[in-house]
Amino acid sequence: MAAKIYLTLPCGQKMPGLGLGTFDTNEETEAAVNTALELGYRHIDTAFVYDSENGIGRALNQWISSGKVKREDLFITTKLPMVGVHPDRVEMFMKKSLESLQLDYVDLYLIHFPVGCKLKEGTGWPYLEENGETAVEGKTDHVALWKKMEEQVDAGRTKNIGLSNYNISQITTVLKSARIKPACLQVELNVYLQQRELVDFCKKNGIANVAYFPLVNPSYNNFLTRIGQEPKQMPNLLGDPEVVKIAQKHSKSPAQIVLRFLVQIGVAPIPKSVIRQQLVENISIFDFNLDEGDMKILRGLDKGEPARMARFEIFKGVDKHPDYPFPEE
Repeated sequence: MAAKIYLTLPCGQKMPGLGLGTFDTNEETEAAVNTALELGYRHIDTAFVYDSENGIGRALNQWISSGKVKREDLFITTKLPMVGVHPDRVEMFMKKSLESLQLDYVDLYLIHFPVGCKLKEGTGWPYLEENGETAVEGKTDHVALWKKMEEQVDAGRTKNIGLSNYNISQITTVLKSARIKPACLQVELNVYLQQRELVDFCKKNGIANVAYFPLVNPSYNNFLTRIGQEPKQMPNLLGDPEVVKIAQKHSKSPAQIVLRFLVQIGVAPIPKSVIRQQLVENISIFDFNLDEGDMKILRGLDKGEPARMARFEIFKGVDKHPDYPFPEE
Protein backbone atom coordinates (compact mmCIF):
# COMPACT_ATOMS: atom_id res chain seq x y z
CA MET A 1 0.00 0.00 0.00
CA ALA A 2 1.50 3.32 -1.05
CA ALA A 3 1.41 6.28 1.28
CA LYS A 4 -1.58 8.48 0.52
CA ILE A 5 -0.53 11.49 2.53
CA TYR A 6 2.24 13.89 1.52
CA LEU A 7 3.86 16.93 3.06
CA THR A 8 4.61 19.76 0.64
CA LEU A 9 8.08 21.28 1.04
CA PRO A 10 8.90 24.96 0.35
CA CYS A 11 10.23 24.16 -3.14
CA GLY A 12 6.93 22.47 -4.00
CA GLN A 13 8.25 18.91 -3.83
CA LYS A 14 6.01 16.43 -2.05
CA MET A 15 7.48 14.23 0.68
CA PRO A 16 5.64 10.96 1.46
CA GLY A 17 3.99 11.26 4.86
CA LEU A 18 5.54 8.04 6.13
CA GLY A 19 9.00 6.63 5.51
CA LEU A 20 11.41 3.87 6.44
CA GLY A 21 13.99 4.61 9.11
CA THR A 22 17.32 2.80 8.80
CA PHE A 23 19.12 3.59 12.05
CA ASP A 24 20.76 0.44 13.42
CA THR A 25 19.57 -1.84 10.60
CA ASN A 26 23.16 -3.11 10.10
CA GLU A 27 23.63 -6.03 7.69
CA GLU A 28 19.85 -6.30 7.21
CA THR A 29 19.61 -2.86 5.57
CA GLU A 30 19.59 -3.93 1.93
CA ALA A 31 16.96 -6.63 2.46
CA ALA A 32 14.78 -4.26 4.52
CA VAL A 33 14.90 -1.58 1.82
CA ASN A 34 14.08 -4.13 -0.88
CA THR A 35 11.07 -5.32 1.11
CA ALA A 36 9.97 -1.77 1.87
CA LEU A 37 10.12 -0.74 -1.79
CA GLU A 38 8.17 -3.85 -2.74
CA LEU A 39 5.47 -2.88 -0.21
CA GLY A 40 5.17 0.65 -1.57
CA TYR A 41 7.50 2.70 0.62
CA ARG A 42 9.05 5.52 -1.36
CA HIS A 43 10.54 7.61 1.47
CA ILE A 44 13.83 6.22 2.84
CA ASP A 45 15.71 7.95 5.67
CA THR A 46 19.37 7.38 6.46
CA ALA A 47 22.46 9.21 7.72
CA PHE A 48 26.21 9.02 7.20
CA VAL A 49 26.77 7.68 10.74
CA TYR A 50 24.11 4.96 10.47
CA ASP A 51 26.45 2.94 8.25
CA SER A 52 23.40 2.01 6.20
CA GLU A 53 24.02 4.13 3.09
CA ASN A 54 25.90 1.39 1.22
CA GLY A 55 23.13 -1.16 1.73
CA ILE A 56 20.51 1.36 0.69
CA GLY A 57 22.58 2.28 -2.35
CA ARG A 58 22.75 -1.33 -3.53
CA ALA A 59 18.98 -1.74 -3.19
CA LEU A 60 18.21 1.56 -4.90
CA ASN A 61 20.60 0.85 -7.76
CA GLN A 62 18.90 -2.47 -8.42
CA TRP A 63 15.42 -0.99 -8.39
CA ILE A 64 16.27 2.04 -10.51
CA SER A 65 18.51 0.28 -13.05
CA SER A 66 15.94 -2.48 -13.58
CA GLY A 67 13.20 0.07 -14.19
CA LYS A 68 11.10 -1.17 -11.27
CA VAL A 69 11.02 2.38 -9.90
CA LYS A 70 11.86 5.82 -11.26
CA ARG A 71 14.35 7.94 -9.35
CA GLU A 72 11.90 10.85 -9.29
CA ASP A 73 9.34 8.70 -7.49
CA LEU A 74 11.69 8.16 -4.53
CA PHE A 75 12.35 10.50 -1.62
CA ILE A 76 15.78 9.87 -0.09
CA THR A 77 17.08 11.68 2.99
CA THR A 78 20.55 11.56 4.49
CA LYS A 79 22.43 13.68 7.01
CA LEU A 80 25.65 15.57 7.60
CA PRO A 81 27.46 13.88 10.52
CA MET A 82 28.66 15.70 13.63
CA VAL A 83 32.24 15.50 12.33
CA GLY A 84 30.97 17.33 9.23
CA VAL A 85 29.43 20.21 11.20
CA HIS A 86 32.05 22.65 9.96
CA PRO A 87 31.82 24.84 6.83
CA ASP A 88 34.95 23.23 5.35
CA ARG A 89 33.53 19.69 5.50
CA VAL A 90 29.93 19.94 4.26
CA GLU A 91 30.67 19.30 0.59
CA MET A 92 33.06 16.44 1.36
CA PHE A 93 30.50 14.53 3.40
CA MET A 94 27.71 15.31 0.94
CA LYS A 95 29.77 13.69 -1.82
CA LYS A 96 30.65 10.70 0.37
CA SER A 97 26.96 10.03 1.01
CA LEU A 98 26.04 10.33 -2.67
CA GLU A 99 28.78 7.87 -3.58
CA SER A 100 27.57 5.35 -1.00
CA LEU A 101 23.93 5.77 -2.03
CA GLN A 102 24.87 5.47 -5.73
CA LEU A 103 22.83 8.58 -6.45
CA ASP A 104 23.43 11.87 -8.27
CA TYR A 105 21.32 13.72 -5.71
CA VAL A 106 19.28 13.22 -2.56
CA ASP A 107 15.90 14.77 -1.95
CA LEU A 108 16.74 16.08 1.52
CA TYR A 109 20.06 16.72 3.26
CA LEU A 110 19.92 17.47 6.98
CA ILE A 111 22.42 18.76 9.52
CA HIS A 112 22.21 15.79 11.89
CA PHE A 113 23.05 17.64 15.12
CA PRO A 114 23.93 21.26 15.94
CA VAL A 115 27.20 20.35 17.71
CA GLY A 116 30.34 19.94 15.62
CA CYS A 117 32.97 17.33 16.50
CA LYS A 118 36.59 17.10 15.49
CA LEU A 119 37.31 14.87 12.53
CA LYS A 120 39.60 11.88 12.76
CA GLU A 121 40.53 10.83 9.25
CA GLY A 122 39.09 7.55 8.09
CA THR A 123 35.98 7.56 10.29
CA GLY A 124 32.63 9.29 10.45
CA TRP A 125 32.51 9.17 14.23
CA PRO A 126 33.99 11.70 16.65
CA TYR A 127 37.06 10.62 18.57
CA LEU A 128 37.66 10.89 22.31
CA GLU A 129 39.89 13.23 24.27
CA GLU A 130 42.20 11.82 26.97
CA ASN A 131 39.49 12.41 29.59
CA GLY A 132 37.14 10.11 27.66
CA GLU A 133 34.89 12.91 26.43
CA THR A 134 34.00 13.56 22.81
CA ALA A 135 36.40 15.86 20.97
CA VAL A 136 34.13 18.75 20.01
CA GLU A 137 34.67 21.87 17.94
CA GLY A 138 33.97 25.31 19.40
CA LYS A 139 30.63 27.07 19.14
CA THR A 140 28.91 26.24 15.86
CA ASP A 141 28.76 28.98 13.23
CA HIS A 142 25.24 28.16 12.09
CA VAL A 143 25.18 30.95 9.50
CA ALA A 144 28.39 29.86 7.74
CA LEU A 145 27.38 26.21 7.97
CA TRP A 146 23.99 26.90 6.41
CA LYS A 147 25.56 28.78 3.50
CA LYS A 148 27.52 25.63 2.69
CA MET A 149 24.30 23.62 2.87
CA GLU A 150 22.71 26.06 0.41
CA GLU A 151 25.65 25.49 -1.94
CA GLN A 152 24.71 21.80 -2.09
CA VAL A 153 21.30 22.79 -3.48
CA ASP A 154 22.94 25.15 -5.98
CA ALA A 155 25.24 22.32 -7.11
CA GLY A 156 22.29 19.94 -7.62
CA ARG A 157 23.46 17.47 -5.01
CA THR A 158 20.25 17.82 -2.97
CA LYS A 159 16.83 19.21 -3.73
CA ASN A 160 16.13 20.33 -0.17
CA ILE A 161 18.10 21.08 2.98
CA GLY A 162 17.01 20.99 6.58
CA LEU A 163 17.86 20.43 10.22
CA SER A 164 17.71 17.67 12.78
CA ASN A 165 17.73 17.95 16.57
CA TYR A 166 17.77 21.76 16.44
CA ASN A 167 15.79 23.79 18.98
CA ILE A 168 13.67 26.88 18.28
CA SER A 169 16.47 29.34 19.04
CA GLN A 170 18.87 27.57 16.70
CA ILE A 171 16.28 27.29 13.91
CA THR A 172 15.57 31.01 14.29
CA THR A 173 19.27 31.81 13.83
CA VAL A 174 19.28 29.84 10.56
CA LEU A 175 16.03 31.41 9.34
CA LYS A 176 17.33 34.95 9.84
CA SER A 177 20.20 34.47 7.42
CA ALA A 178 18.85 31.78 5.10
CA ARG A 179 18.66 32.34 1.35
CA ILE A 180 17.11 28.87 1.07
CA LYS A 181 14.94 28.22 4.11
CA PRO A 182 15.04 24.90 5.96
CA ALA A 183 12.54 22.54 4.34
CA CYS A 184 12.33 20.14 7.23
CA LEU A 185 13.11 19.54 10.88
CA GLN A 186 13.63 15.95 11.96
CA VAL A 187 13.36 15.35 15.70
CA GLU A 188 12.41 12.65 18.18
CA LEU A 189 8.63 12.79 18.27
CA ASN A 190 5.94 10.40 19.47
CA VAL A 191 2.80 10.29 21.61
CA TYR A 192 4.88 10.43 24.80
CA LEU A 193 7.16 13.23 23.49
CA GLN A 194 4.94 15.53 21.45
CA GLN A 195 7.05 18.74 21.48
CA ARG A 196 4.00 20.83 20.60
CA GLU A 197 5.71 24.22 20.83
CA LEU A 198 8.44 23.10 18.43
CA VAL A 199 5.96 21.52 15.99
CA ASP A 200 3.78 24.66 16.02
CA PHE A 201 6.83 26.87 15.45
CA CYS A 202 7.80 24.82 12.41
CA LYS A 203 4.28 24.92 10.97
CA LYS A 204 4.16 28.72 11.32
CA ASN A 205 7.46 28.94 9.44
CA GLY A 206 6.58 26.48 6.69
CA ILE A 207 9.00 23.80 7.92
CA ALA A 208 7.88 20.18 7.62
CA ASN A 209 8.28 17.91 10.64
CA VAL A 210 9.63 14.36 10.45
CA ALA A 211 9.50 12.14 13.54
CA TYR A 212 12.21 9.67 14.43
CA PHE A 213 11.61 7.14 17.22
CA PRO A 214 7.84 7.40 16.56
CA LEU A 215 7.35 4.09 18.37
CA VAL A 216 9.90 5.07 21.09
CA ASN A 217 12.27 2.60 19.32
CA PRO A 218 11.87 -0.61 21.36
CA SER A 219 15.24 -1.88 20.03
CA TYR A 220 17.29 1.14 21.14
CA ASN A 221 18.64 -0.73 24.15
CA ASN A 222 20.09 -3.38 21.85
CA PHE A 223 22.11 -0.63 20.19
CA LEU A 224 23.25 0.85 23.51
CA THR A 225 24.34 -2.56 24.79
CA ARG A 226 26.23 -3.30 21.58
CA ILE A 227 28.30 -0.11 21.88
CA GLY A 228 29.03 -0.79 25.54
CA GLN A 229 26.62 1.67 27.16
CA GLU A 230 24.05 1.18 29.89
CA PRO A 231 20.53 0.38 28.65
CA LYS A 232 17.73 2.81 29.42
CA GLN A 233 14.39 2.24 31.08
CA MET A 234 12.20 2.30 28.00
CA PRO A 235 8.68 3.75 28.12
CA ASN A 236 6.18 1.11 26.98
CA LEU A 237 4.21 3.26 24.56
CA LEU A 238 2.85 0.30 22.59
CA GLY A 239 1.61 -1.29 25.81
CA ASP A 240 -0.04 1.86 27.15
CA PRO A 241 -3.62 0.91 28.17
CA GLU A 242 -5.14 3.92 26.40
CA VAL A 243 -3.26 3.18 23.18
CA VAL A 244 -4.26 -0.48 23.36
CA LYS A 245 -7.91 0.47 23.94
CA ILE A 246 -7.96 2.76 20.88
CA ALA A 247 -6.23 0.05 18.83
CA GLN A 248 -8.93 -2.45 19.75
CA LYS A 249 -11.63 0.06 18.86
CA HIS A 250 -10.26 0.44 15.32
CA SER A 251 -9.11 -3.20 14.91
CA LYS A 252 -5.57 -1.92 14.44
CA SER A 253 -2.29 -2.51 16.25
CA PRO A 254 -0.96 -0.09 18.89
CA ALA A 255 1.89 0.81 16.50
CA GLN A 256 -0.60 1.78 13.81
CA ILE A 257 -2.47 4.00 16.28
CA VAL A 258 0.58 5.99 17.39
CA LEU A 259 1.82 6.36 13.80
CA ARG A 260 -1.62 7.49 12.66
CA PHE A 261 -1.65 10.08 15.45
CA LEU A 262 1.51 11.67 14.05
CA VAL A 263 0.18 11.64 10.50
CA GLN A 264 -3.02 13.38 11.62
CA ILE A 265 -1.10 16.20 13.34
CA GLY A 266 0.82 16.77 10.11
CA VAL A 267 4.05 14.99 11.04
CA ALA A 268 5.76 12.33 8.89
CA PRO A 269 6.94 9.35 10.99
CA ILE A 270 9.89 7.22 9.87
CA PRO A 271 9.59 3.97 11.88
CA LYS A 272 12.48 1.53 11.57
CA SER A 273 11.99 -2.17 11.04
CA VAL A 274 13.68 -5.03 9.21
CA ILE A 275 10.75 -7.42 9.77
CA ARG A 276 8.33 -7.80 6.86
CA GLN A 277 5.20 -8.09 9.02
CA GLN A 278 6.09 -4.87 10.83
CA LEU A 279 6.88 -3.09 7.56
CA VAL A 280 3.44 -4.09 6.26
CA GLU A 281 1.80 -2.95 9.50
CA ASN A 282 3.59 0.39 9.60
CA ILE A 283 2.57 1.44 6.10
CA SER A 284 -1.04 0.24 6.52
CA ILE A 285 -2.24 3.36 8.33
CA PHE A 286 -3.97 5.21 5.51
CA ASP A 287 -7.32 3.41 5.55
CA PHE A 288 -8.71 4.76 8.83
CA ASN A 289 -8.95 7.93 10.89
CA LEU A 290 -8.69 8.60 14.59
CA ASP A 291 -11.69 10.62 15.79
CA GLU A 292 -11.42 13.71 17.96
CA GLY A 293 -12.03 11.67 21.11
CA ASP A 294 -9.12 9.40 20.23
CA MET A 295 -6.89 12.38 19.47
CA LYS A 296 -7.78 14.06 22.77
CA ILE A 297 -6.84 10.93 24.72
CA LEU A 298 -3.55 10.57 22.83
CA ARG A 299 -2.68 14.26 23.27
CA GLY A 300 -3.16 13.73 26.99
CA LEU A 301 -0.45 11.04 27.11
CA ASP A 302 2.38 13.54 26.49
CA LYS A 303 5.11 13.11 29.14
CA GLY A 304 7.48 15.82 27.88
CA GLU A 305 11.25 15.72 28.33
CA PRO A 306 11.40 12.66 30.63
CA ALA A 307 10.24 10.60 27.63
CA ARG A 308 13.15 11.66 25.41
CA MET A 309 15.34 8.67 24.57
CA ALA A 310 17.92 10.14 22.20
CA ARG A 311 19.79 12.75 24.24
CA PHE A 312 23.02 11.94 22.35
CA GLU A 313 24.71 10.96 25.60
CA ILE A 314 26.45 8.23 23.64
CA PHE A 315 28.81 11.11 22.78
CA LYS A 316 30.14 11.67 26.30
CA GLY A 317 30.45 15.31 27.32
CA VAL A 318 28.54 16.70 24.33
CA ASP A 319 25.85 18.00 26.70
CA LYS A 320 28.39 20.57 27.97
CA HIS A 321 28.71 22.17 24.53
CA PRO A 322 27.04 25.60 24.12
CA ASP A 323 25.06 24.29 21.14
CA TYR A 324 23.67 21.22 22.90
CA PRO A 325 20.00 21.58 21.93
CA PHE A 326 18.02 19.73 24.59
CA PRO A 327 16.67 21.09 27.88
CA GLU A 328 17.26 19.24 31.11
CA GLU A 329 14.98 16.27 31.71
